[in-house]
Amino acid sequence: MSGGEHAETVESLRASFKYGLRSNLNFKFVTDLSDAEFGDFFEELLAAVAATTDDGDPAPVIDAAYRWQVHAYAGHLGDPADFPHRHDDVPLATLGKPLSESSVALLTSSGHFVEGDDPQPFGVEHMTQAEAEARIGEFLKVAPTLSEIPVDTPAERLHVRHGGYPVASVAADHQVALPLEHLRAMVDERVVGELSPTAYSFVGAAAQVRLKKQVAPAWAQQLRDDGVDAVLLVPV
Repeated sequence: MSGGEHAETVESLRASFKYGLRSNLNFKFVTDLSDAEFGDFFEELLAAVAATTDDGDPAPVIDAAYRWQVHAYAGHLGDPADFPHRHDDVPLATLGKPLSESSVALLTSSGHFVEGDDPQPFGVEHMTQAEAEARIGEFLKVAPTLSEIPVDTPAERLHVRHGGYPVASVAADHQVALPLEHLRAMVDERVVGELSPTAYSFVGAAAQVRLKKQVAPAWAQQLRDDGVDAVLLVPV
């Protein structure tokens, strides 16, 4: 770096993608790579970019990013058995009627909401995605707010904001994380009996203990009271 500034280390470069100077949640996984692994990833990524300029095929670039992301998360987050919210005795419930006769609701942790019904986190009107990312630490300390989304809401009235993942692809195609059209098609094909008139979404980056012990049970009771037989959970 010029101008008398300190040289940037590989470690600080890696850290800059996760809520740092270069905040880019598509590549926040590089913070879980060692310096040597980051060098290997960067070398492979540049080679894939060079190949793409020759043949126009972006697949090697996508493949390199995907494989290294899987490697980072699988190898540097510890043993999944030690994750604090993982349990082997999760209760399972079977449907009391065939799916083709059931009322199904959609619930996502994608951070969707309808235009004009912004949950206004921390009282902030029109919070940007960048600000949501910058305040991720605050989101993780509070209980989530549930947004109600009528299932016939036009795509142009849907909005998404979430400090925990890059929302650009979801904003371009809401079906990625809010698959209402797919569910409507399943109703038309009689795979699903009916779609509950309201879908629900919240920001999954929230206080997990409060979500599990207080908020989620209340939401589940609300759905039961509404006559919902099954819920499609879409995590991000």
